[in-house]
Amino acid sequence: MTMFHLAVPLLVFGEVGRLGLAEGWETTVFTETGLPVRSAEGYLIGDVAGPAGAADAELVVFPSWLNHLPEPSDALLRLVRGSHERGATIAGLCLGAFAVACSGVLDGRTAVTHWRAAGDVSALANAVDFDDSALYIDHGDVLTSAGTASALDACLHIVRTRIGSAAAAAVARQIVVAPHRDGDQAQYIARPLPDPEVDGPLGRTIQWALANLDQDLEVEAMAAHATMSTRNFSRRFKEVTGLSPARWVLGRRLDDARQLLETTRWSVTRIAESCGFGSAVTFRQNFVAAYSTTPTSYRNRFTDR
Repeated sequence: MTMFHLAVPLLVFGEVGRLGLAEGWETTVFTETGLPVRSAEGYLIGDVAGPAGAADAELVVFPSWLNHLPEPSDALLRLVRGSHERGATIAGLCLGAFAVACSGVLDGRTAVTHWRAAGDVSALANAVDFDDSALYIDHGDVLTSAGTASALDACLHIVRTRIGSAAAAAVARQIVVAPHRDGDQAQYIARPLPDPEVDGPLGRTIQWALANLDQDLEVEAMAAHATMSTRNFSRRFKEVTGLSPARWVLGRRLDDARQLLETTRWSVTRIAESCGFGSAVTFRQNFVAAYSTTPTSYRNRFTDR
């Protein structure tokens, strides 16, 4: 993992102690073997504890995990389960959510991880419902967070729930970040288009739809363009893209709208019309539902104007 992943919980929880906000907030870095580890940048992280360092911890944090998602060892999984059973809170930040999910403490529940890895993590830990949109999800006993900087939000949330909003705000001021972003605020995901490398009428219809997002793209219209029955078109479309025609069209329209918000000075109404939403009201409703922010707020965050 990168140094940043490890630094986030050390910084946030360390500031609690340095600012005198609570007693007993001490952090210990442990590795499975007690031996030093090397960060993604190549730095050696030494002076670490072994698994015994987590034996009586009230909070056990996995700051991230290896990018190729190797399954944790049986010993490490036993450590997670044992910590959970004795009442410790378990936190998996970014890809660390995968290690937590493998332990079984999240079975049947929802978790979040970095949006780019959500599909791979879901396939490997299929007893857990992975959300690729939220910043963090807190079940009380287990918490997971999305990628990279959202770990700051999750760790500040832990401070807030343990010792109060005033303490979390003091830490946030000290490290100069926003004191609070709700866990259900959306990750700003750059969703890649499913690769529609399919020949024939279905492939041509997908390309036609991408070029005509401002047109009527109800499933009946798309099926007619492909000269297929609506039922057969819907079935084949989902096989190729993984989504229903309606969800796919909405996603493409939202992607197009985000690009226009970032790169043009067009009004929200003009963007809504050009992306096929019909009205600015419908556009705003769908945008807020998908990203938990308004088109105007999104534009303010992602442009320098």
